[in-house]
Amino acid sequence: MPPFSVVAAIGWKVLDRFRFGSNFAISPHGLGIAIGYLAGTFVFIREAGKRDYPEDFSGSIMFWALIGTIVGARAGWVFTHLSDVHGIGDALAIYRGGISLIGGIVGAVIASYFVVRTRPDLHLSFVKGLDAASIPIALGIVIGRIGDLVIGDHLGKPTSWALAFQYHGGNLSGYDCSAGICTTQLSGGRLQTITAQGAQLLSPNGAIIGHGVGVHQTALYDFFIAMGLAVLLIWLNRVPGRPGILIATFGLWYGTGRIITDFLRVENRFLGLTGSQWSSAVVVMLCILTLVRFRIRPDRGGAPGGRTAPVTTGPAG
Repeated sequence: MPPFSVVAAIGWKVLDRFRFGSNFAISPHGLGIAIGYLAGTFVFIREAGKRDYPEDFSGSIMFWALIGTIVGARAGWVFTHLSDVHGIGDALAIYRGGISLIGGIVGAVIASYFVVRTRPDLHLSFVKGLDAASIPIALGIVIGRIGDLVIGDHLGKPTSWALAFQYHGGNLSGYDCSAGICTTQLSGGRLQTITAQGAQLLSPNGAIIGHGVGVHQTALYDFFIAMGLAVLLIWLNRVPGRPGILIATFGLWYGTGRIITDFLRVENRFLGLTGSQWSSAVVVMLCILTLVRFRIRPDRGGAPGGRTAPVTTGPAG
């Protein structure tokens, strides 16, 4: 085991609940999601207003988008964990944990589309609405991932690189922890064990598949990916540009990031890829085709806030 890895590794004592007395507790994960959604709602209403969306209607969109987010997040998890679902009760038991970020985003987009369609009299551009949502979604991911980091969620494969996450105590999300040893049963009969001394990934017959001083903390990687994306989108949003640029940039950046980081996760896989990777691959391809089309056929109008866009494809071109 390389000595420099122990020095470079990161870690903290995870906290599965904020406890108030003996009968009341709040999950940092749920709190992070709630704060992220509220912050995103505030930014969306502001950005949508620049794109001719009435404030009260934007609020209605965010309400139904929340419903779509919950349904999509759970449906996405169920679809990729069918072996863990043994009936409708299991499928609906979201209180036990198990949600998909990608599924939540898809659910929110679908719900929002139908809400916009109910008001043809407003003559709203759904694409402009997606642009308005791009910064809020990135911001929501950043805030939500803070909750994941607090509870030690989305831990990946064993590693000994500089950002290896070492266990410093507490109940890791998705693991059974006792006497300083945390274990979780993975797909295919694999078993992962994490202690303060290191981590091991074992095959069904007990052979060591991987080991390290800690594990990949993919929620931390996603935090940095979303943070960089939010900064980029804010910069692009400063100058009027073609509708669709912001949401296409979001899909390309974040989708590519998830494809890369999911290789480090210990998730169920289908033909070698996770469900999020397959979904992200489709989104990335569509976004590339969209941006290429924008480059080939420049837009001559339709900038945010009703302003006229330049003949070029805007700052993302």
